[in-house]
Amino acid sequence: MRLEYFQMIDRVTAVDPESIAAEAIVPAASPVFEGHFPGHPLVPGVLLVETMAQASGYLLLARAGFARMPFLSTIKEAKFRTFVTPETRLEVSARLEHDGSGYAVTKAAITVAGKRICDAELVFRTLPFPAPELEAAMRAQAERIGLAGPSAS
Repeated sequence: MRLEYFQMIDRVTAVDPESIAAEAIVPAASPVFEGHFPGHPLVPGVLLVETMAQASGYLLLARAGFARMPFLSTIKEAKFRTFVTPETRLEVSARLEHDGSGYAVTKAAITVAGKRICDAELVFRTLPFPAPELEAAMRAQAERIGLAGPSAS
């Protein structure tokens, strides 16, 4: 996980058209922890939501063959059950609930050693890529984490 670059997913462990499983290992040190909180570092809840959103986004990218970019538009029913500290291995999952009319909905969760840490329903607006550079960057990032997609034409 590279918090400063919002690269939250380290590795995709499984993906099919309806779901994705991934992992993220919280770094031992990060400037984020200097302020959240000094002497008691915790991953901010908003970054846990971002981690679930990225897993969901990779699911949607793979499902669409990298033809459309998912943009997070709504977070519903987000629940946080415990704190996350540095060096924690997060298991991230997302399941497709709806995909159509330019929107997609997923239910996502983060667990640690089988214990649920947080979950949310996430809504995405799916649009054509606004720039070829973004499409190329998303393909490269997906390849880095083990999510192979169709090559660029």
